[in-house]
Amino acid sequence: MTVVPQAGNADPVTPLRGPTLRVVVVNGSPSEPSKTMGLVDVVLDTLKNVLPIEVSRVDVYRLGAGFTGAIERDDVTSEVEDSLRLAEDADLLIAAAPVFRGTYPGMFKHFFDLVDQYALANKPVLLAATGGGDHHALVLEHAMRPLFAFFQALTIPVAFFASAGDFDGTTLLNPRIYGRIQVGLTDVADLLRARATGSGATQDHGPANSRPPHKPLALSPSASSRQKPESAGSHSHLTPTH
Repeated sequence: MTVVPQAGNADPVTPLRGPTLRVVVVNGSPSEPSKTMGLVDVVLDTLKNVLPIEVSRVDVYRLGAGFTGAIERDDVTSEVEDSLRLAEDADLLIAAAPVFRGTYPGMFKHFFDLVDQYALANKPVLLAATGGGDHHALVLEHAMRPLFAFFQALTIPVAFFASAGDFDGTTLLNPRIYGRIQVGLTDVADLLRARATGSGATQDHGPANSRPPHKPLALSPSASSRQKPESAGSHSHLTPTH
């Protein structure tokens, strides 16, 4: 199944107040389970303690021949079209991929080749990547961020990277990365609340089809000062479970 709805309430007894943030994960890993989704799961677990979320996932490697054989948007099957529209209509897009030969996989790129050129304009996009060593973290700034700059998306300033040594299997263990995720999401919490368009469980926020106007990116001035740069790691090879 390529589009996977997931629960997003931090506490079923005392749900968070406010409209629901519709989060769509575009997963560029060919493996299942994977380190890439292990990292994303930590991001989602942290985010759902900040505001109500509704999560769906698109696994690009499982979209089938109707995706891989498509040259233009008109060539895709209805299932692939639904996945593309899901990503285009998200309140927050999480773009997650492993590093292969210095960049994201071709299937990940092919998905965004089919996304409408202006569909992601002014849309918050959070970047996440995994690789064999910390030197692969450069993919976030030198490959993934320029890709979404083309779409005129609002890429979240703090991106998340984890290397093979940060995991036990596909479970993220490194507390430094947990802390980076917590700080990074806290700094953009107000932005994400402003973009939430899903129906809230405890408040009335107007008609379901009315979307609030996009607001400028507003970040804490301490966002960058609290982050330490990723340290350089050994040149280890990418493991097949990223």
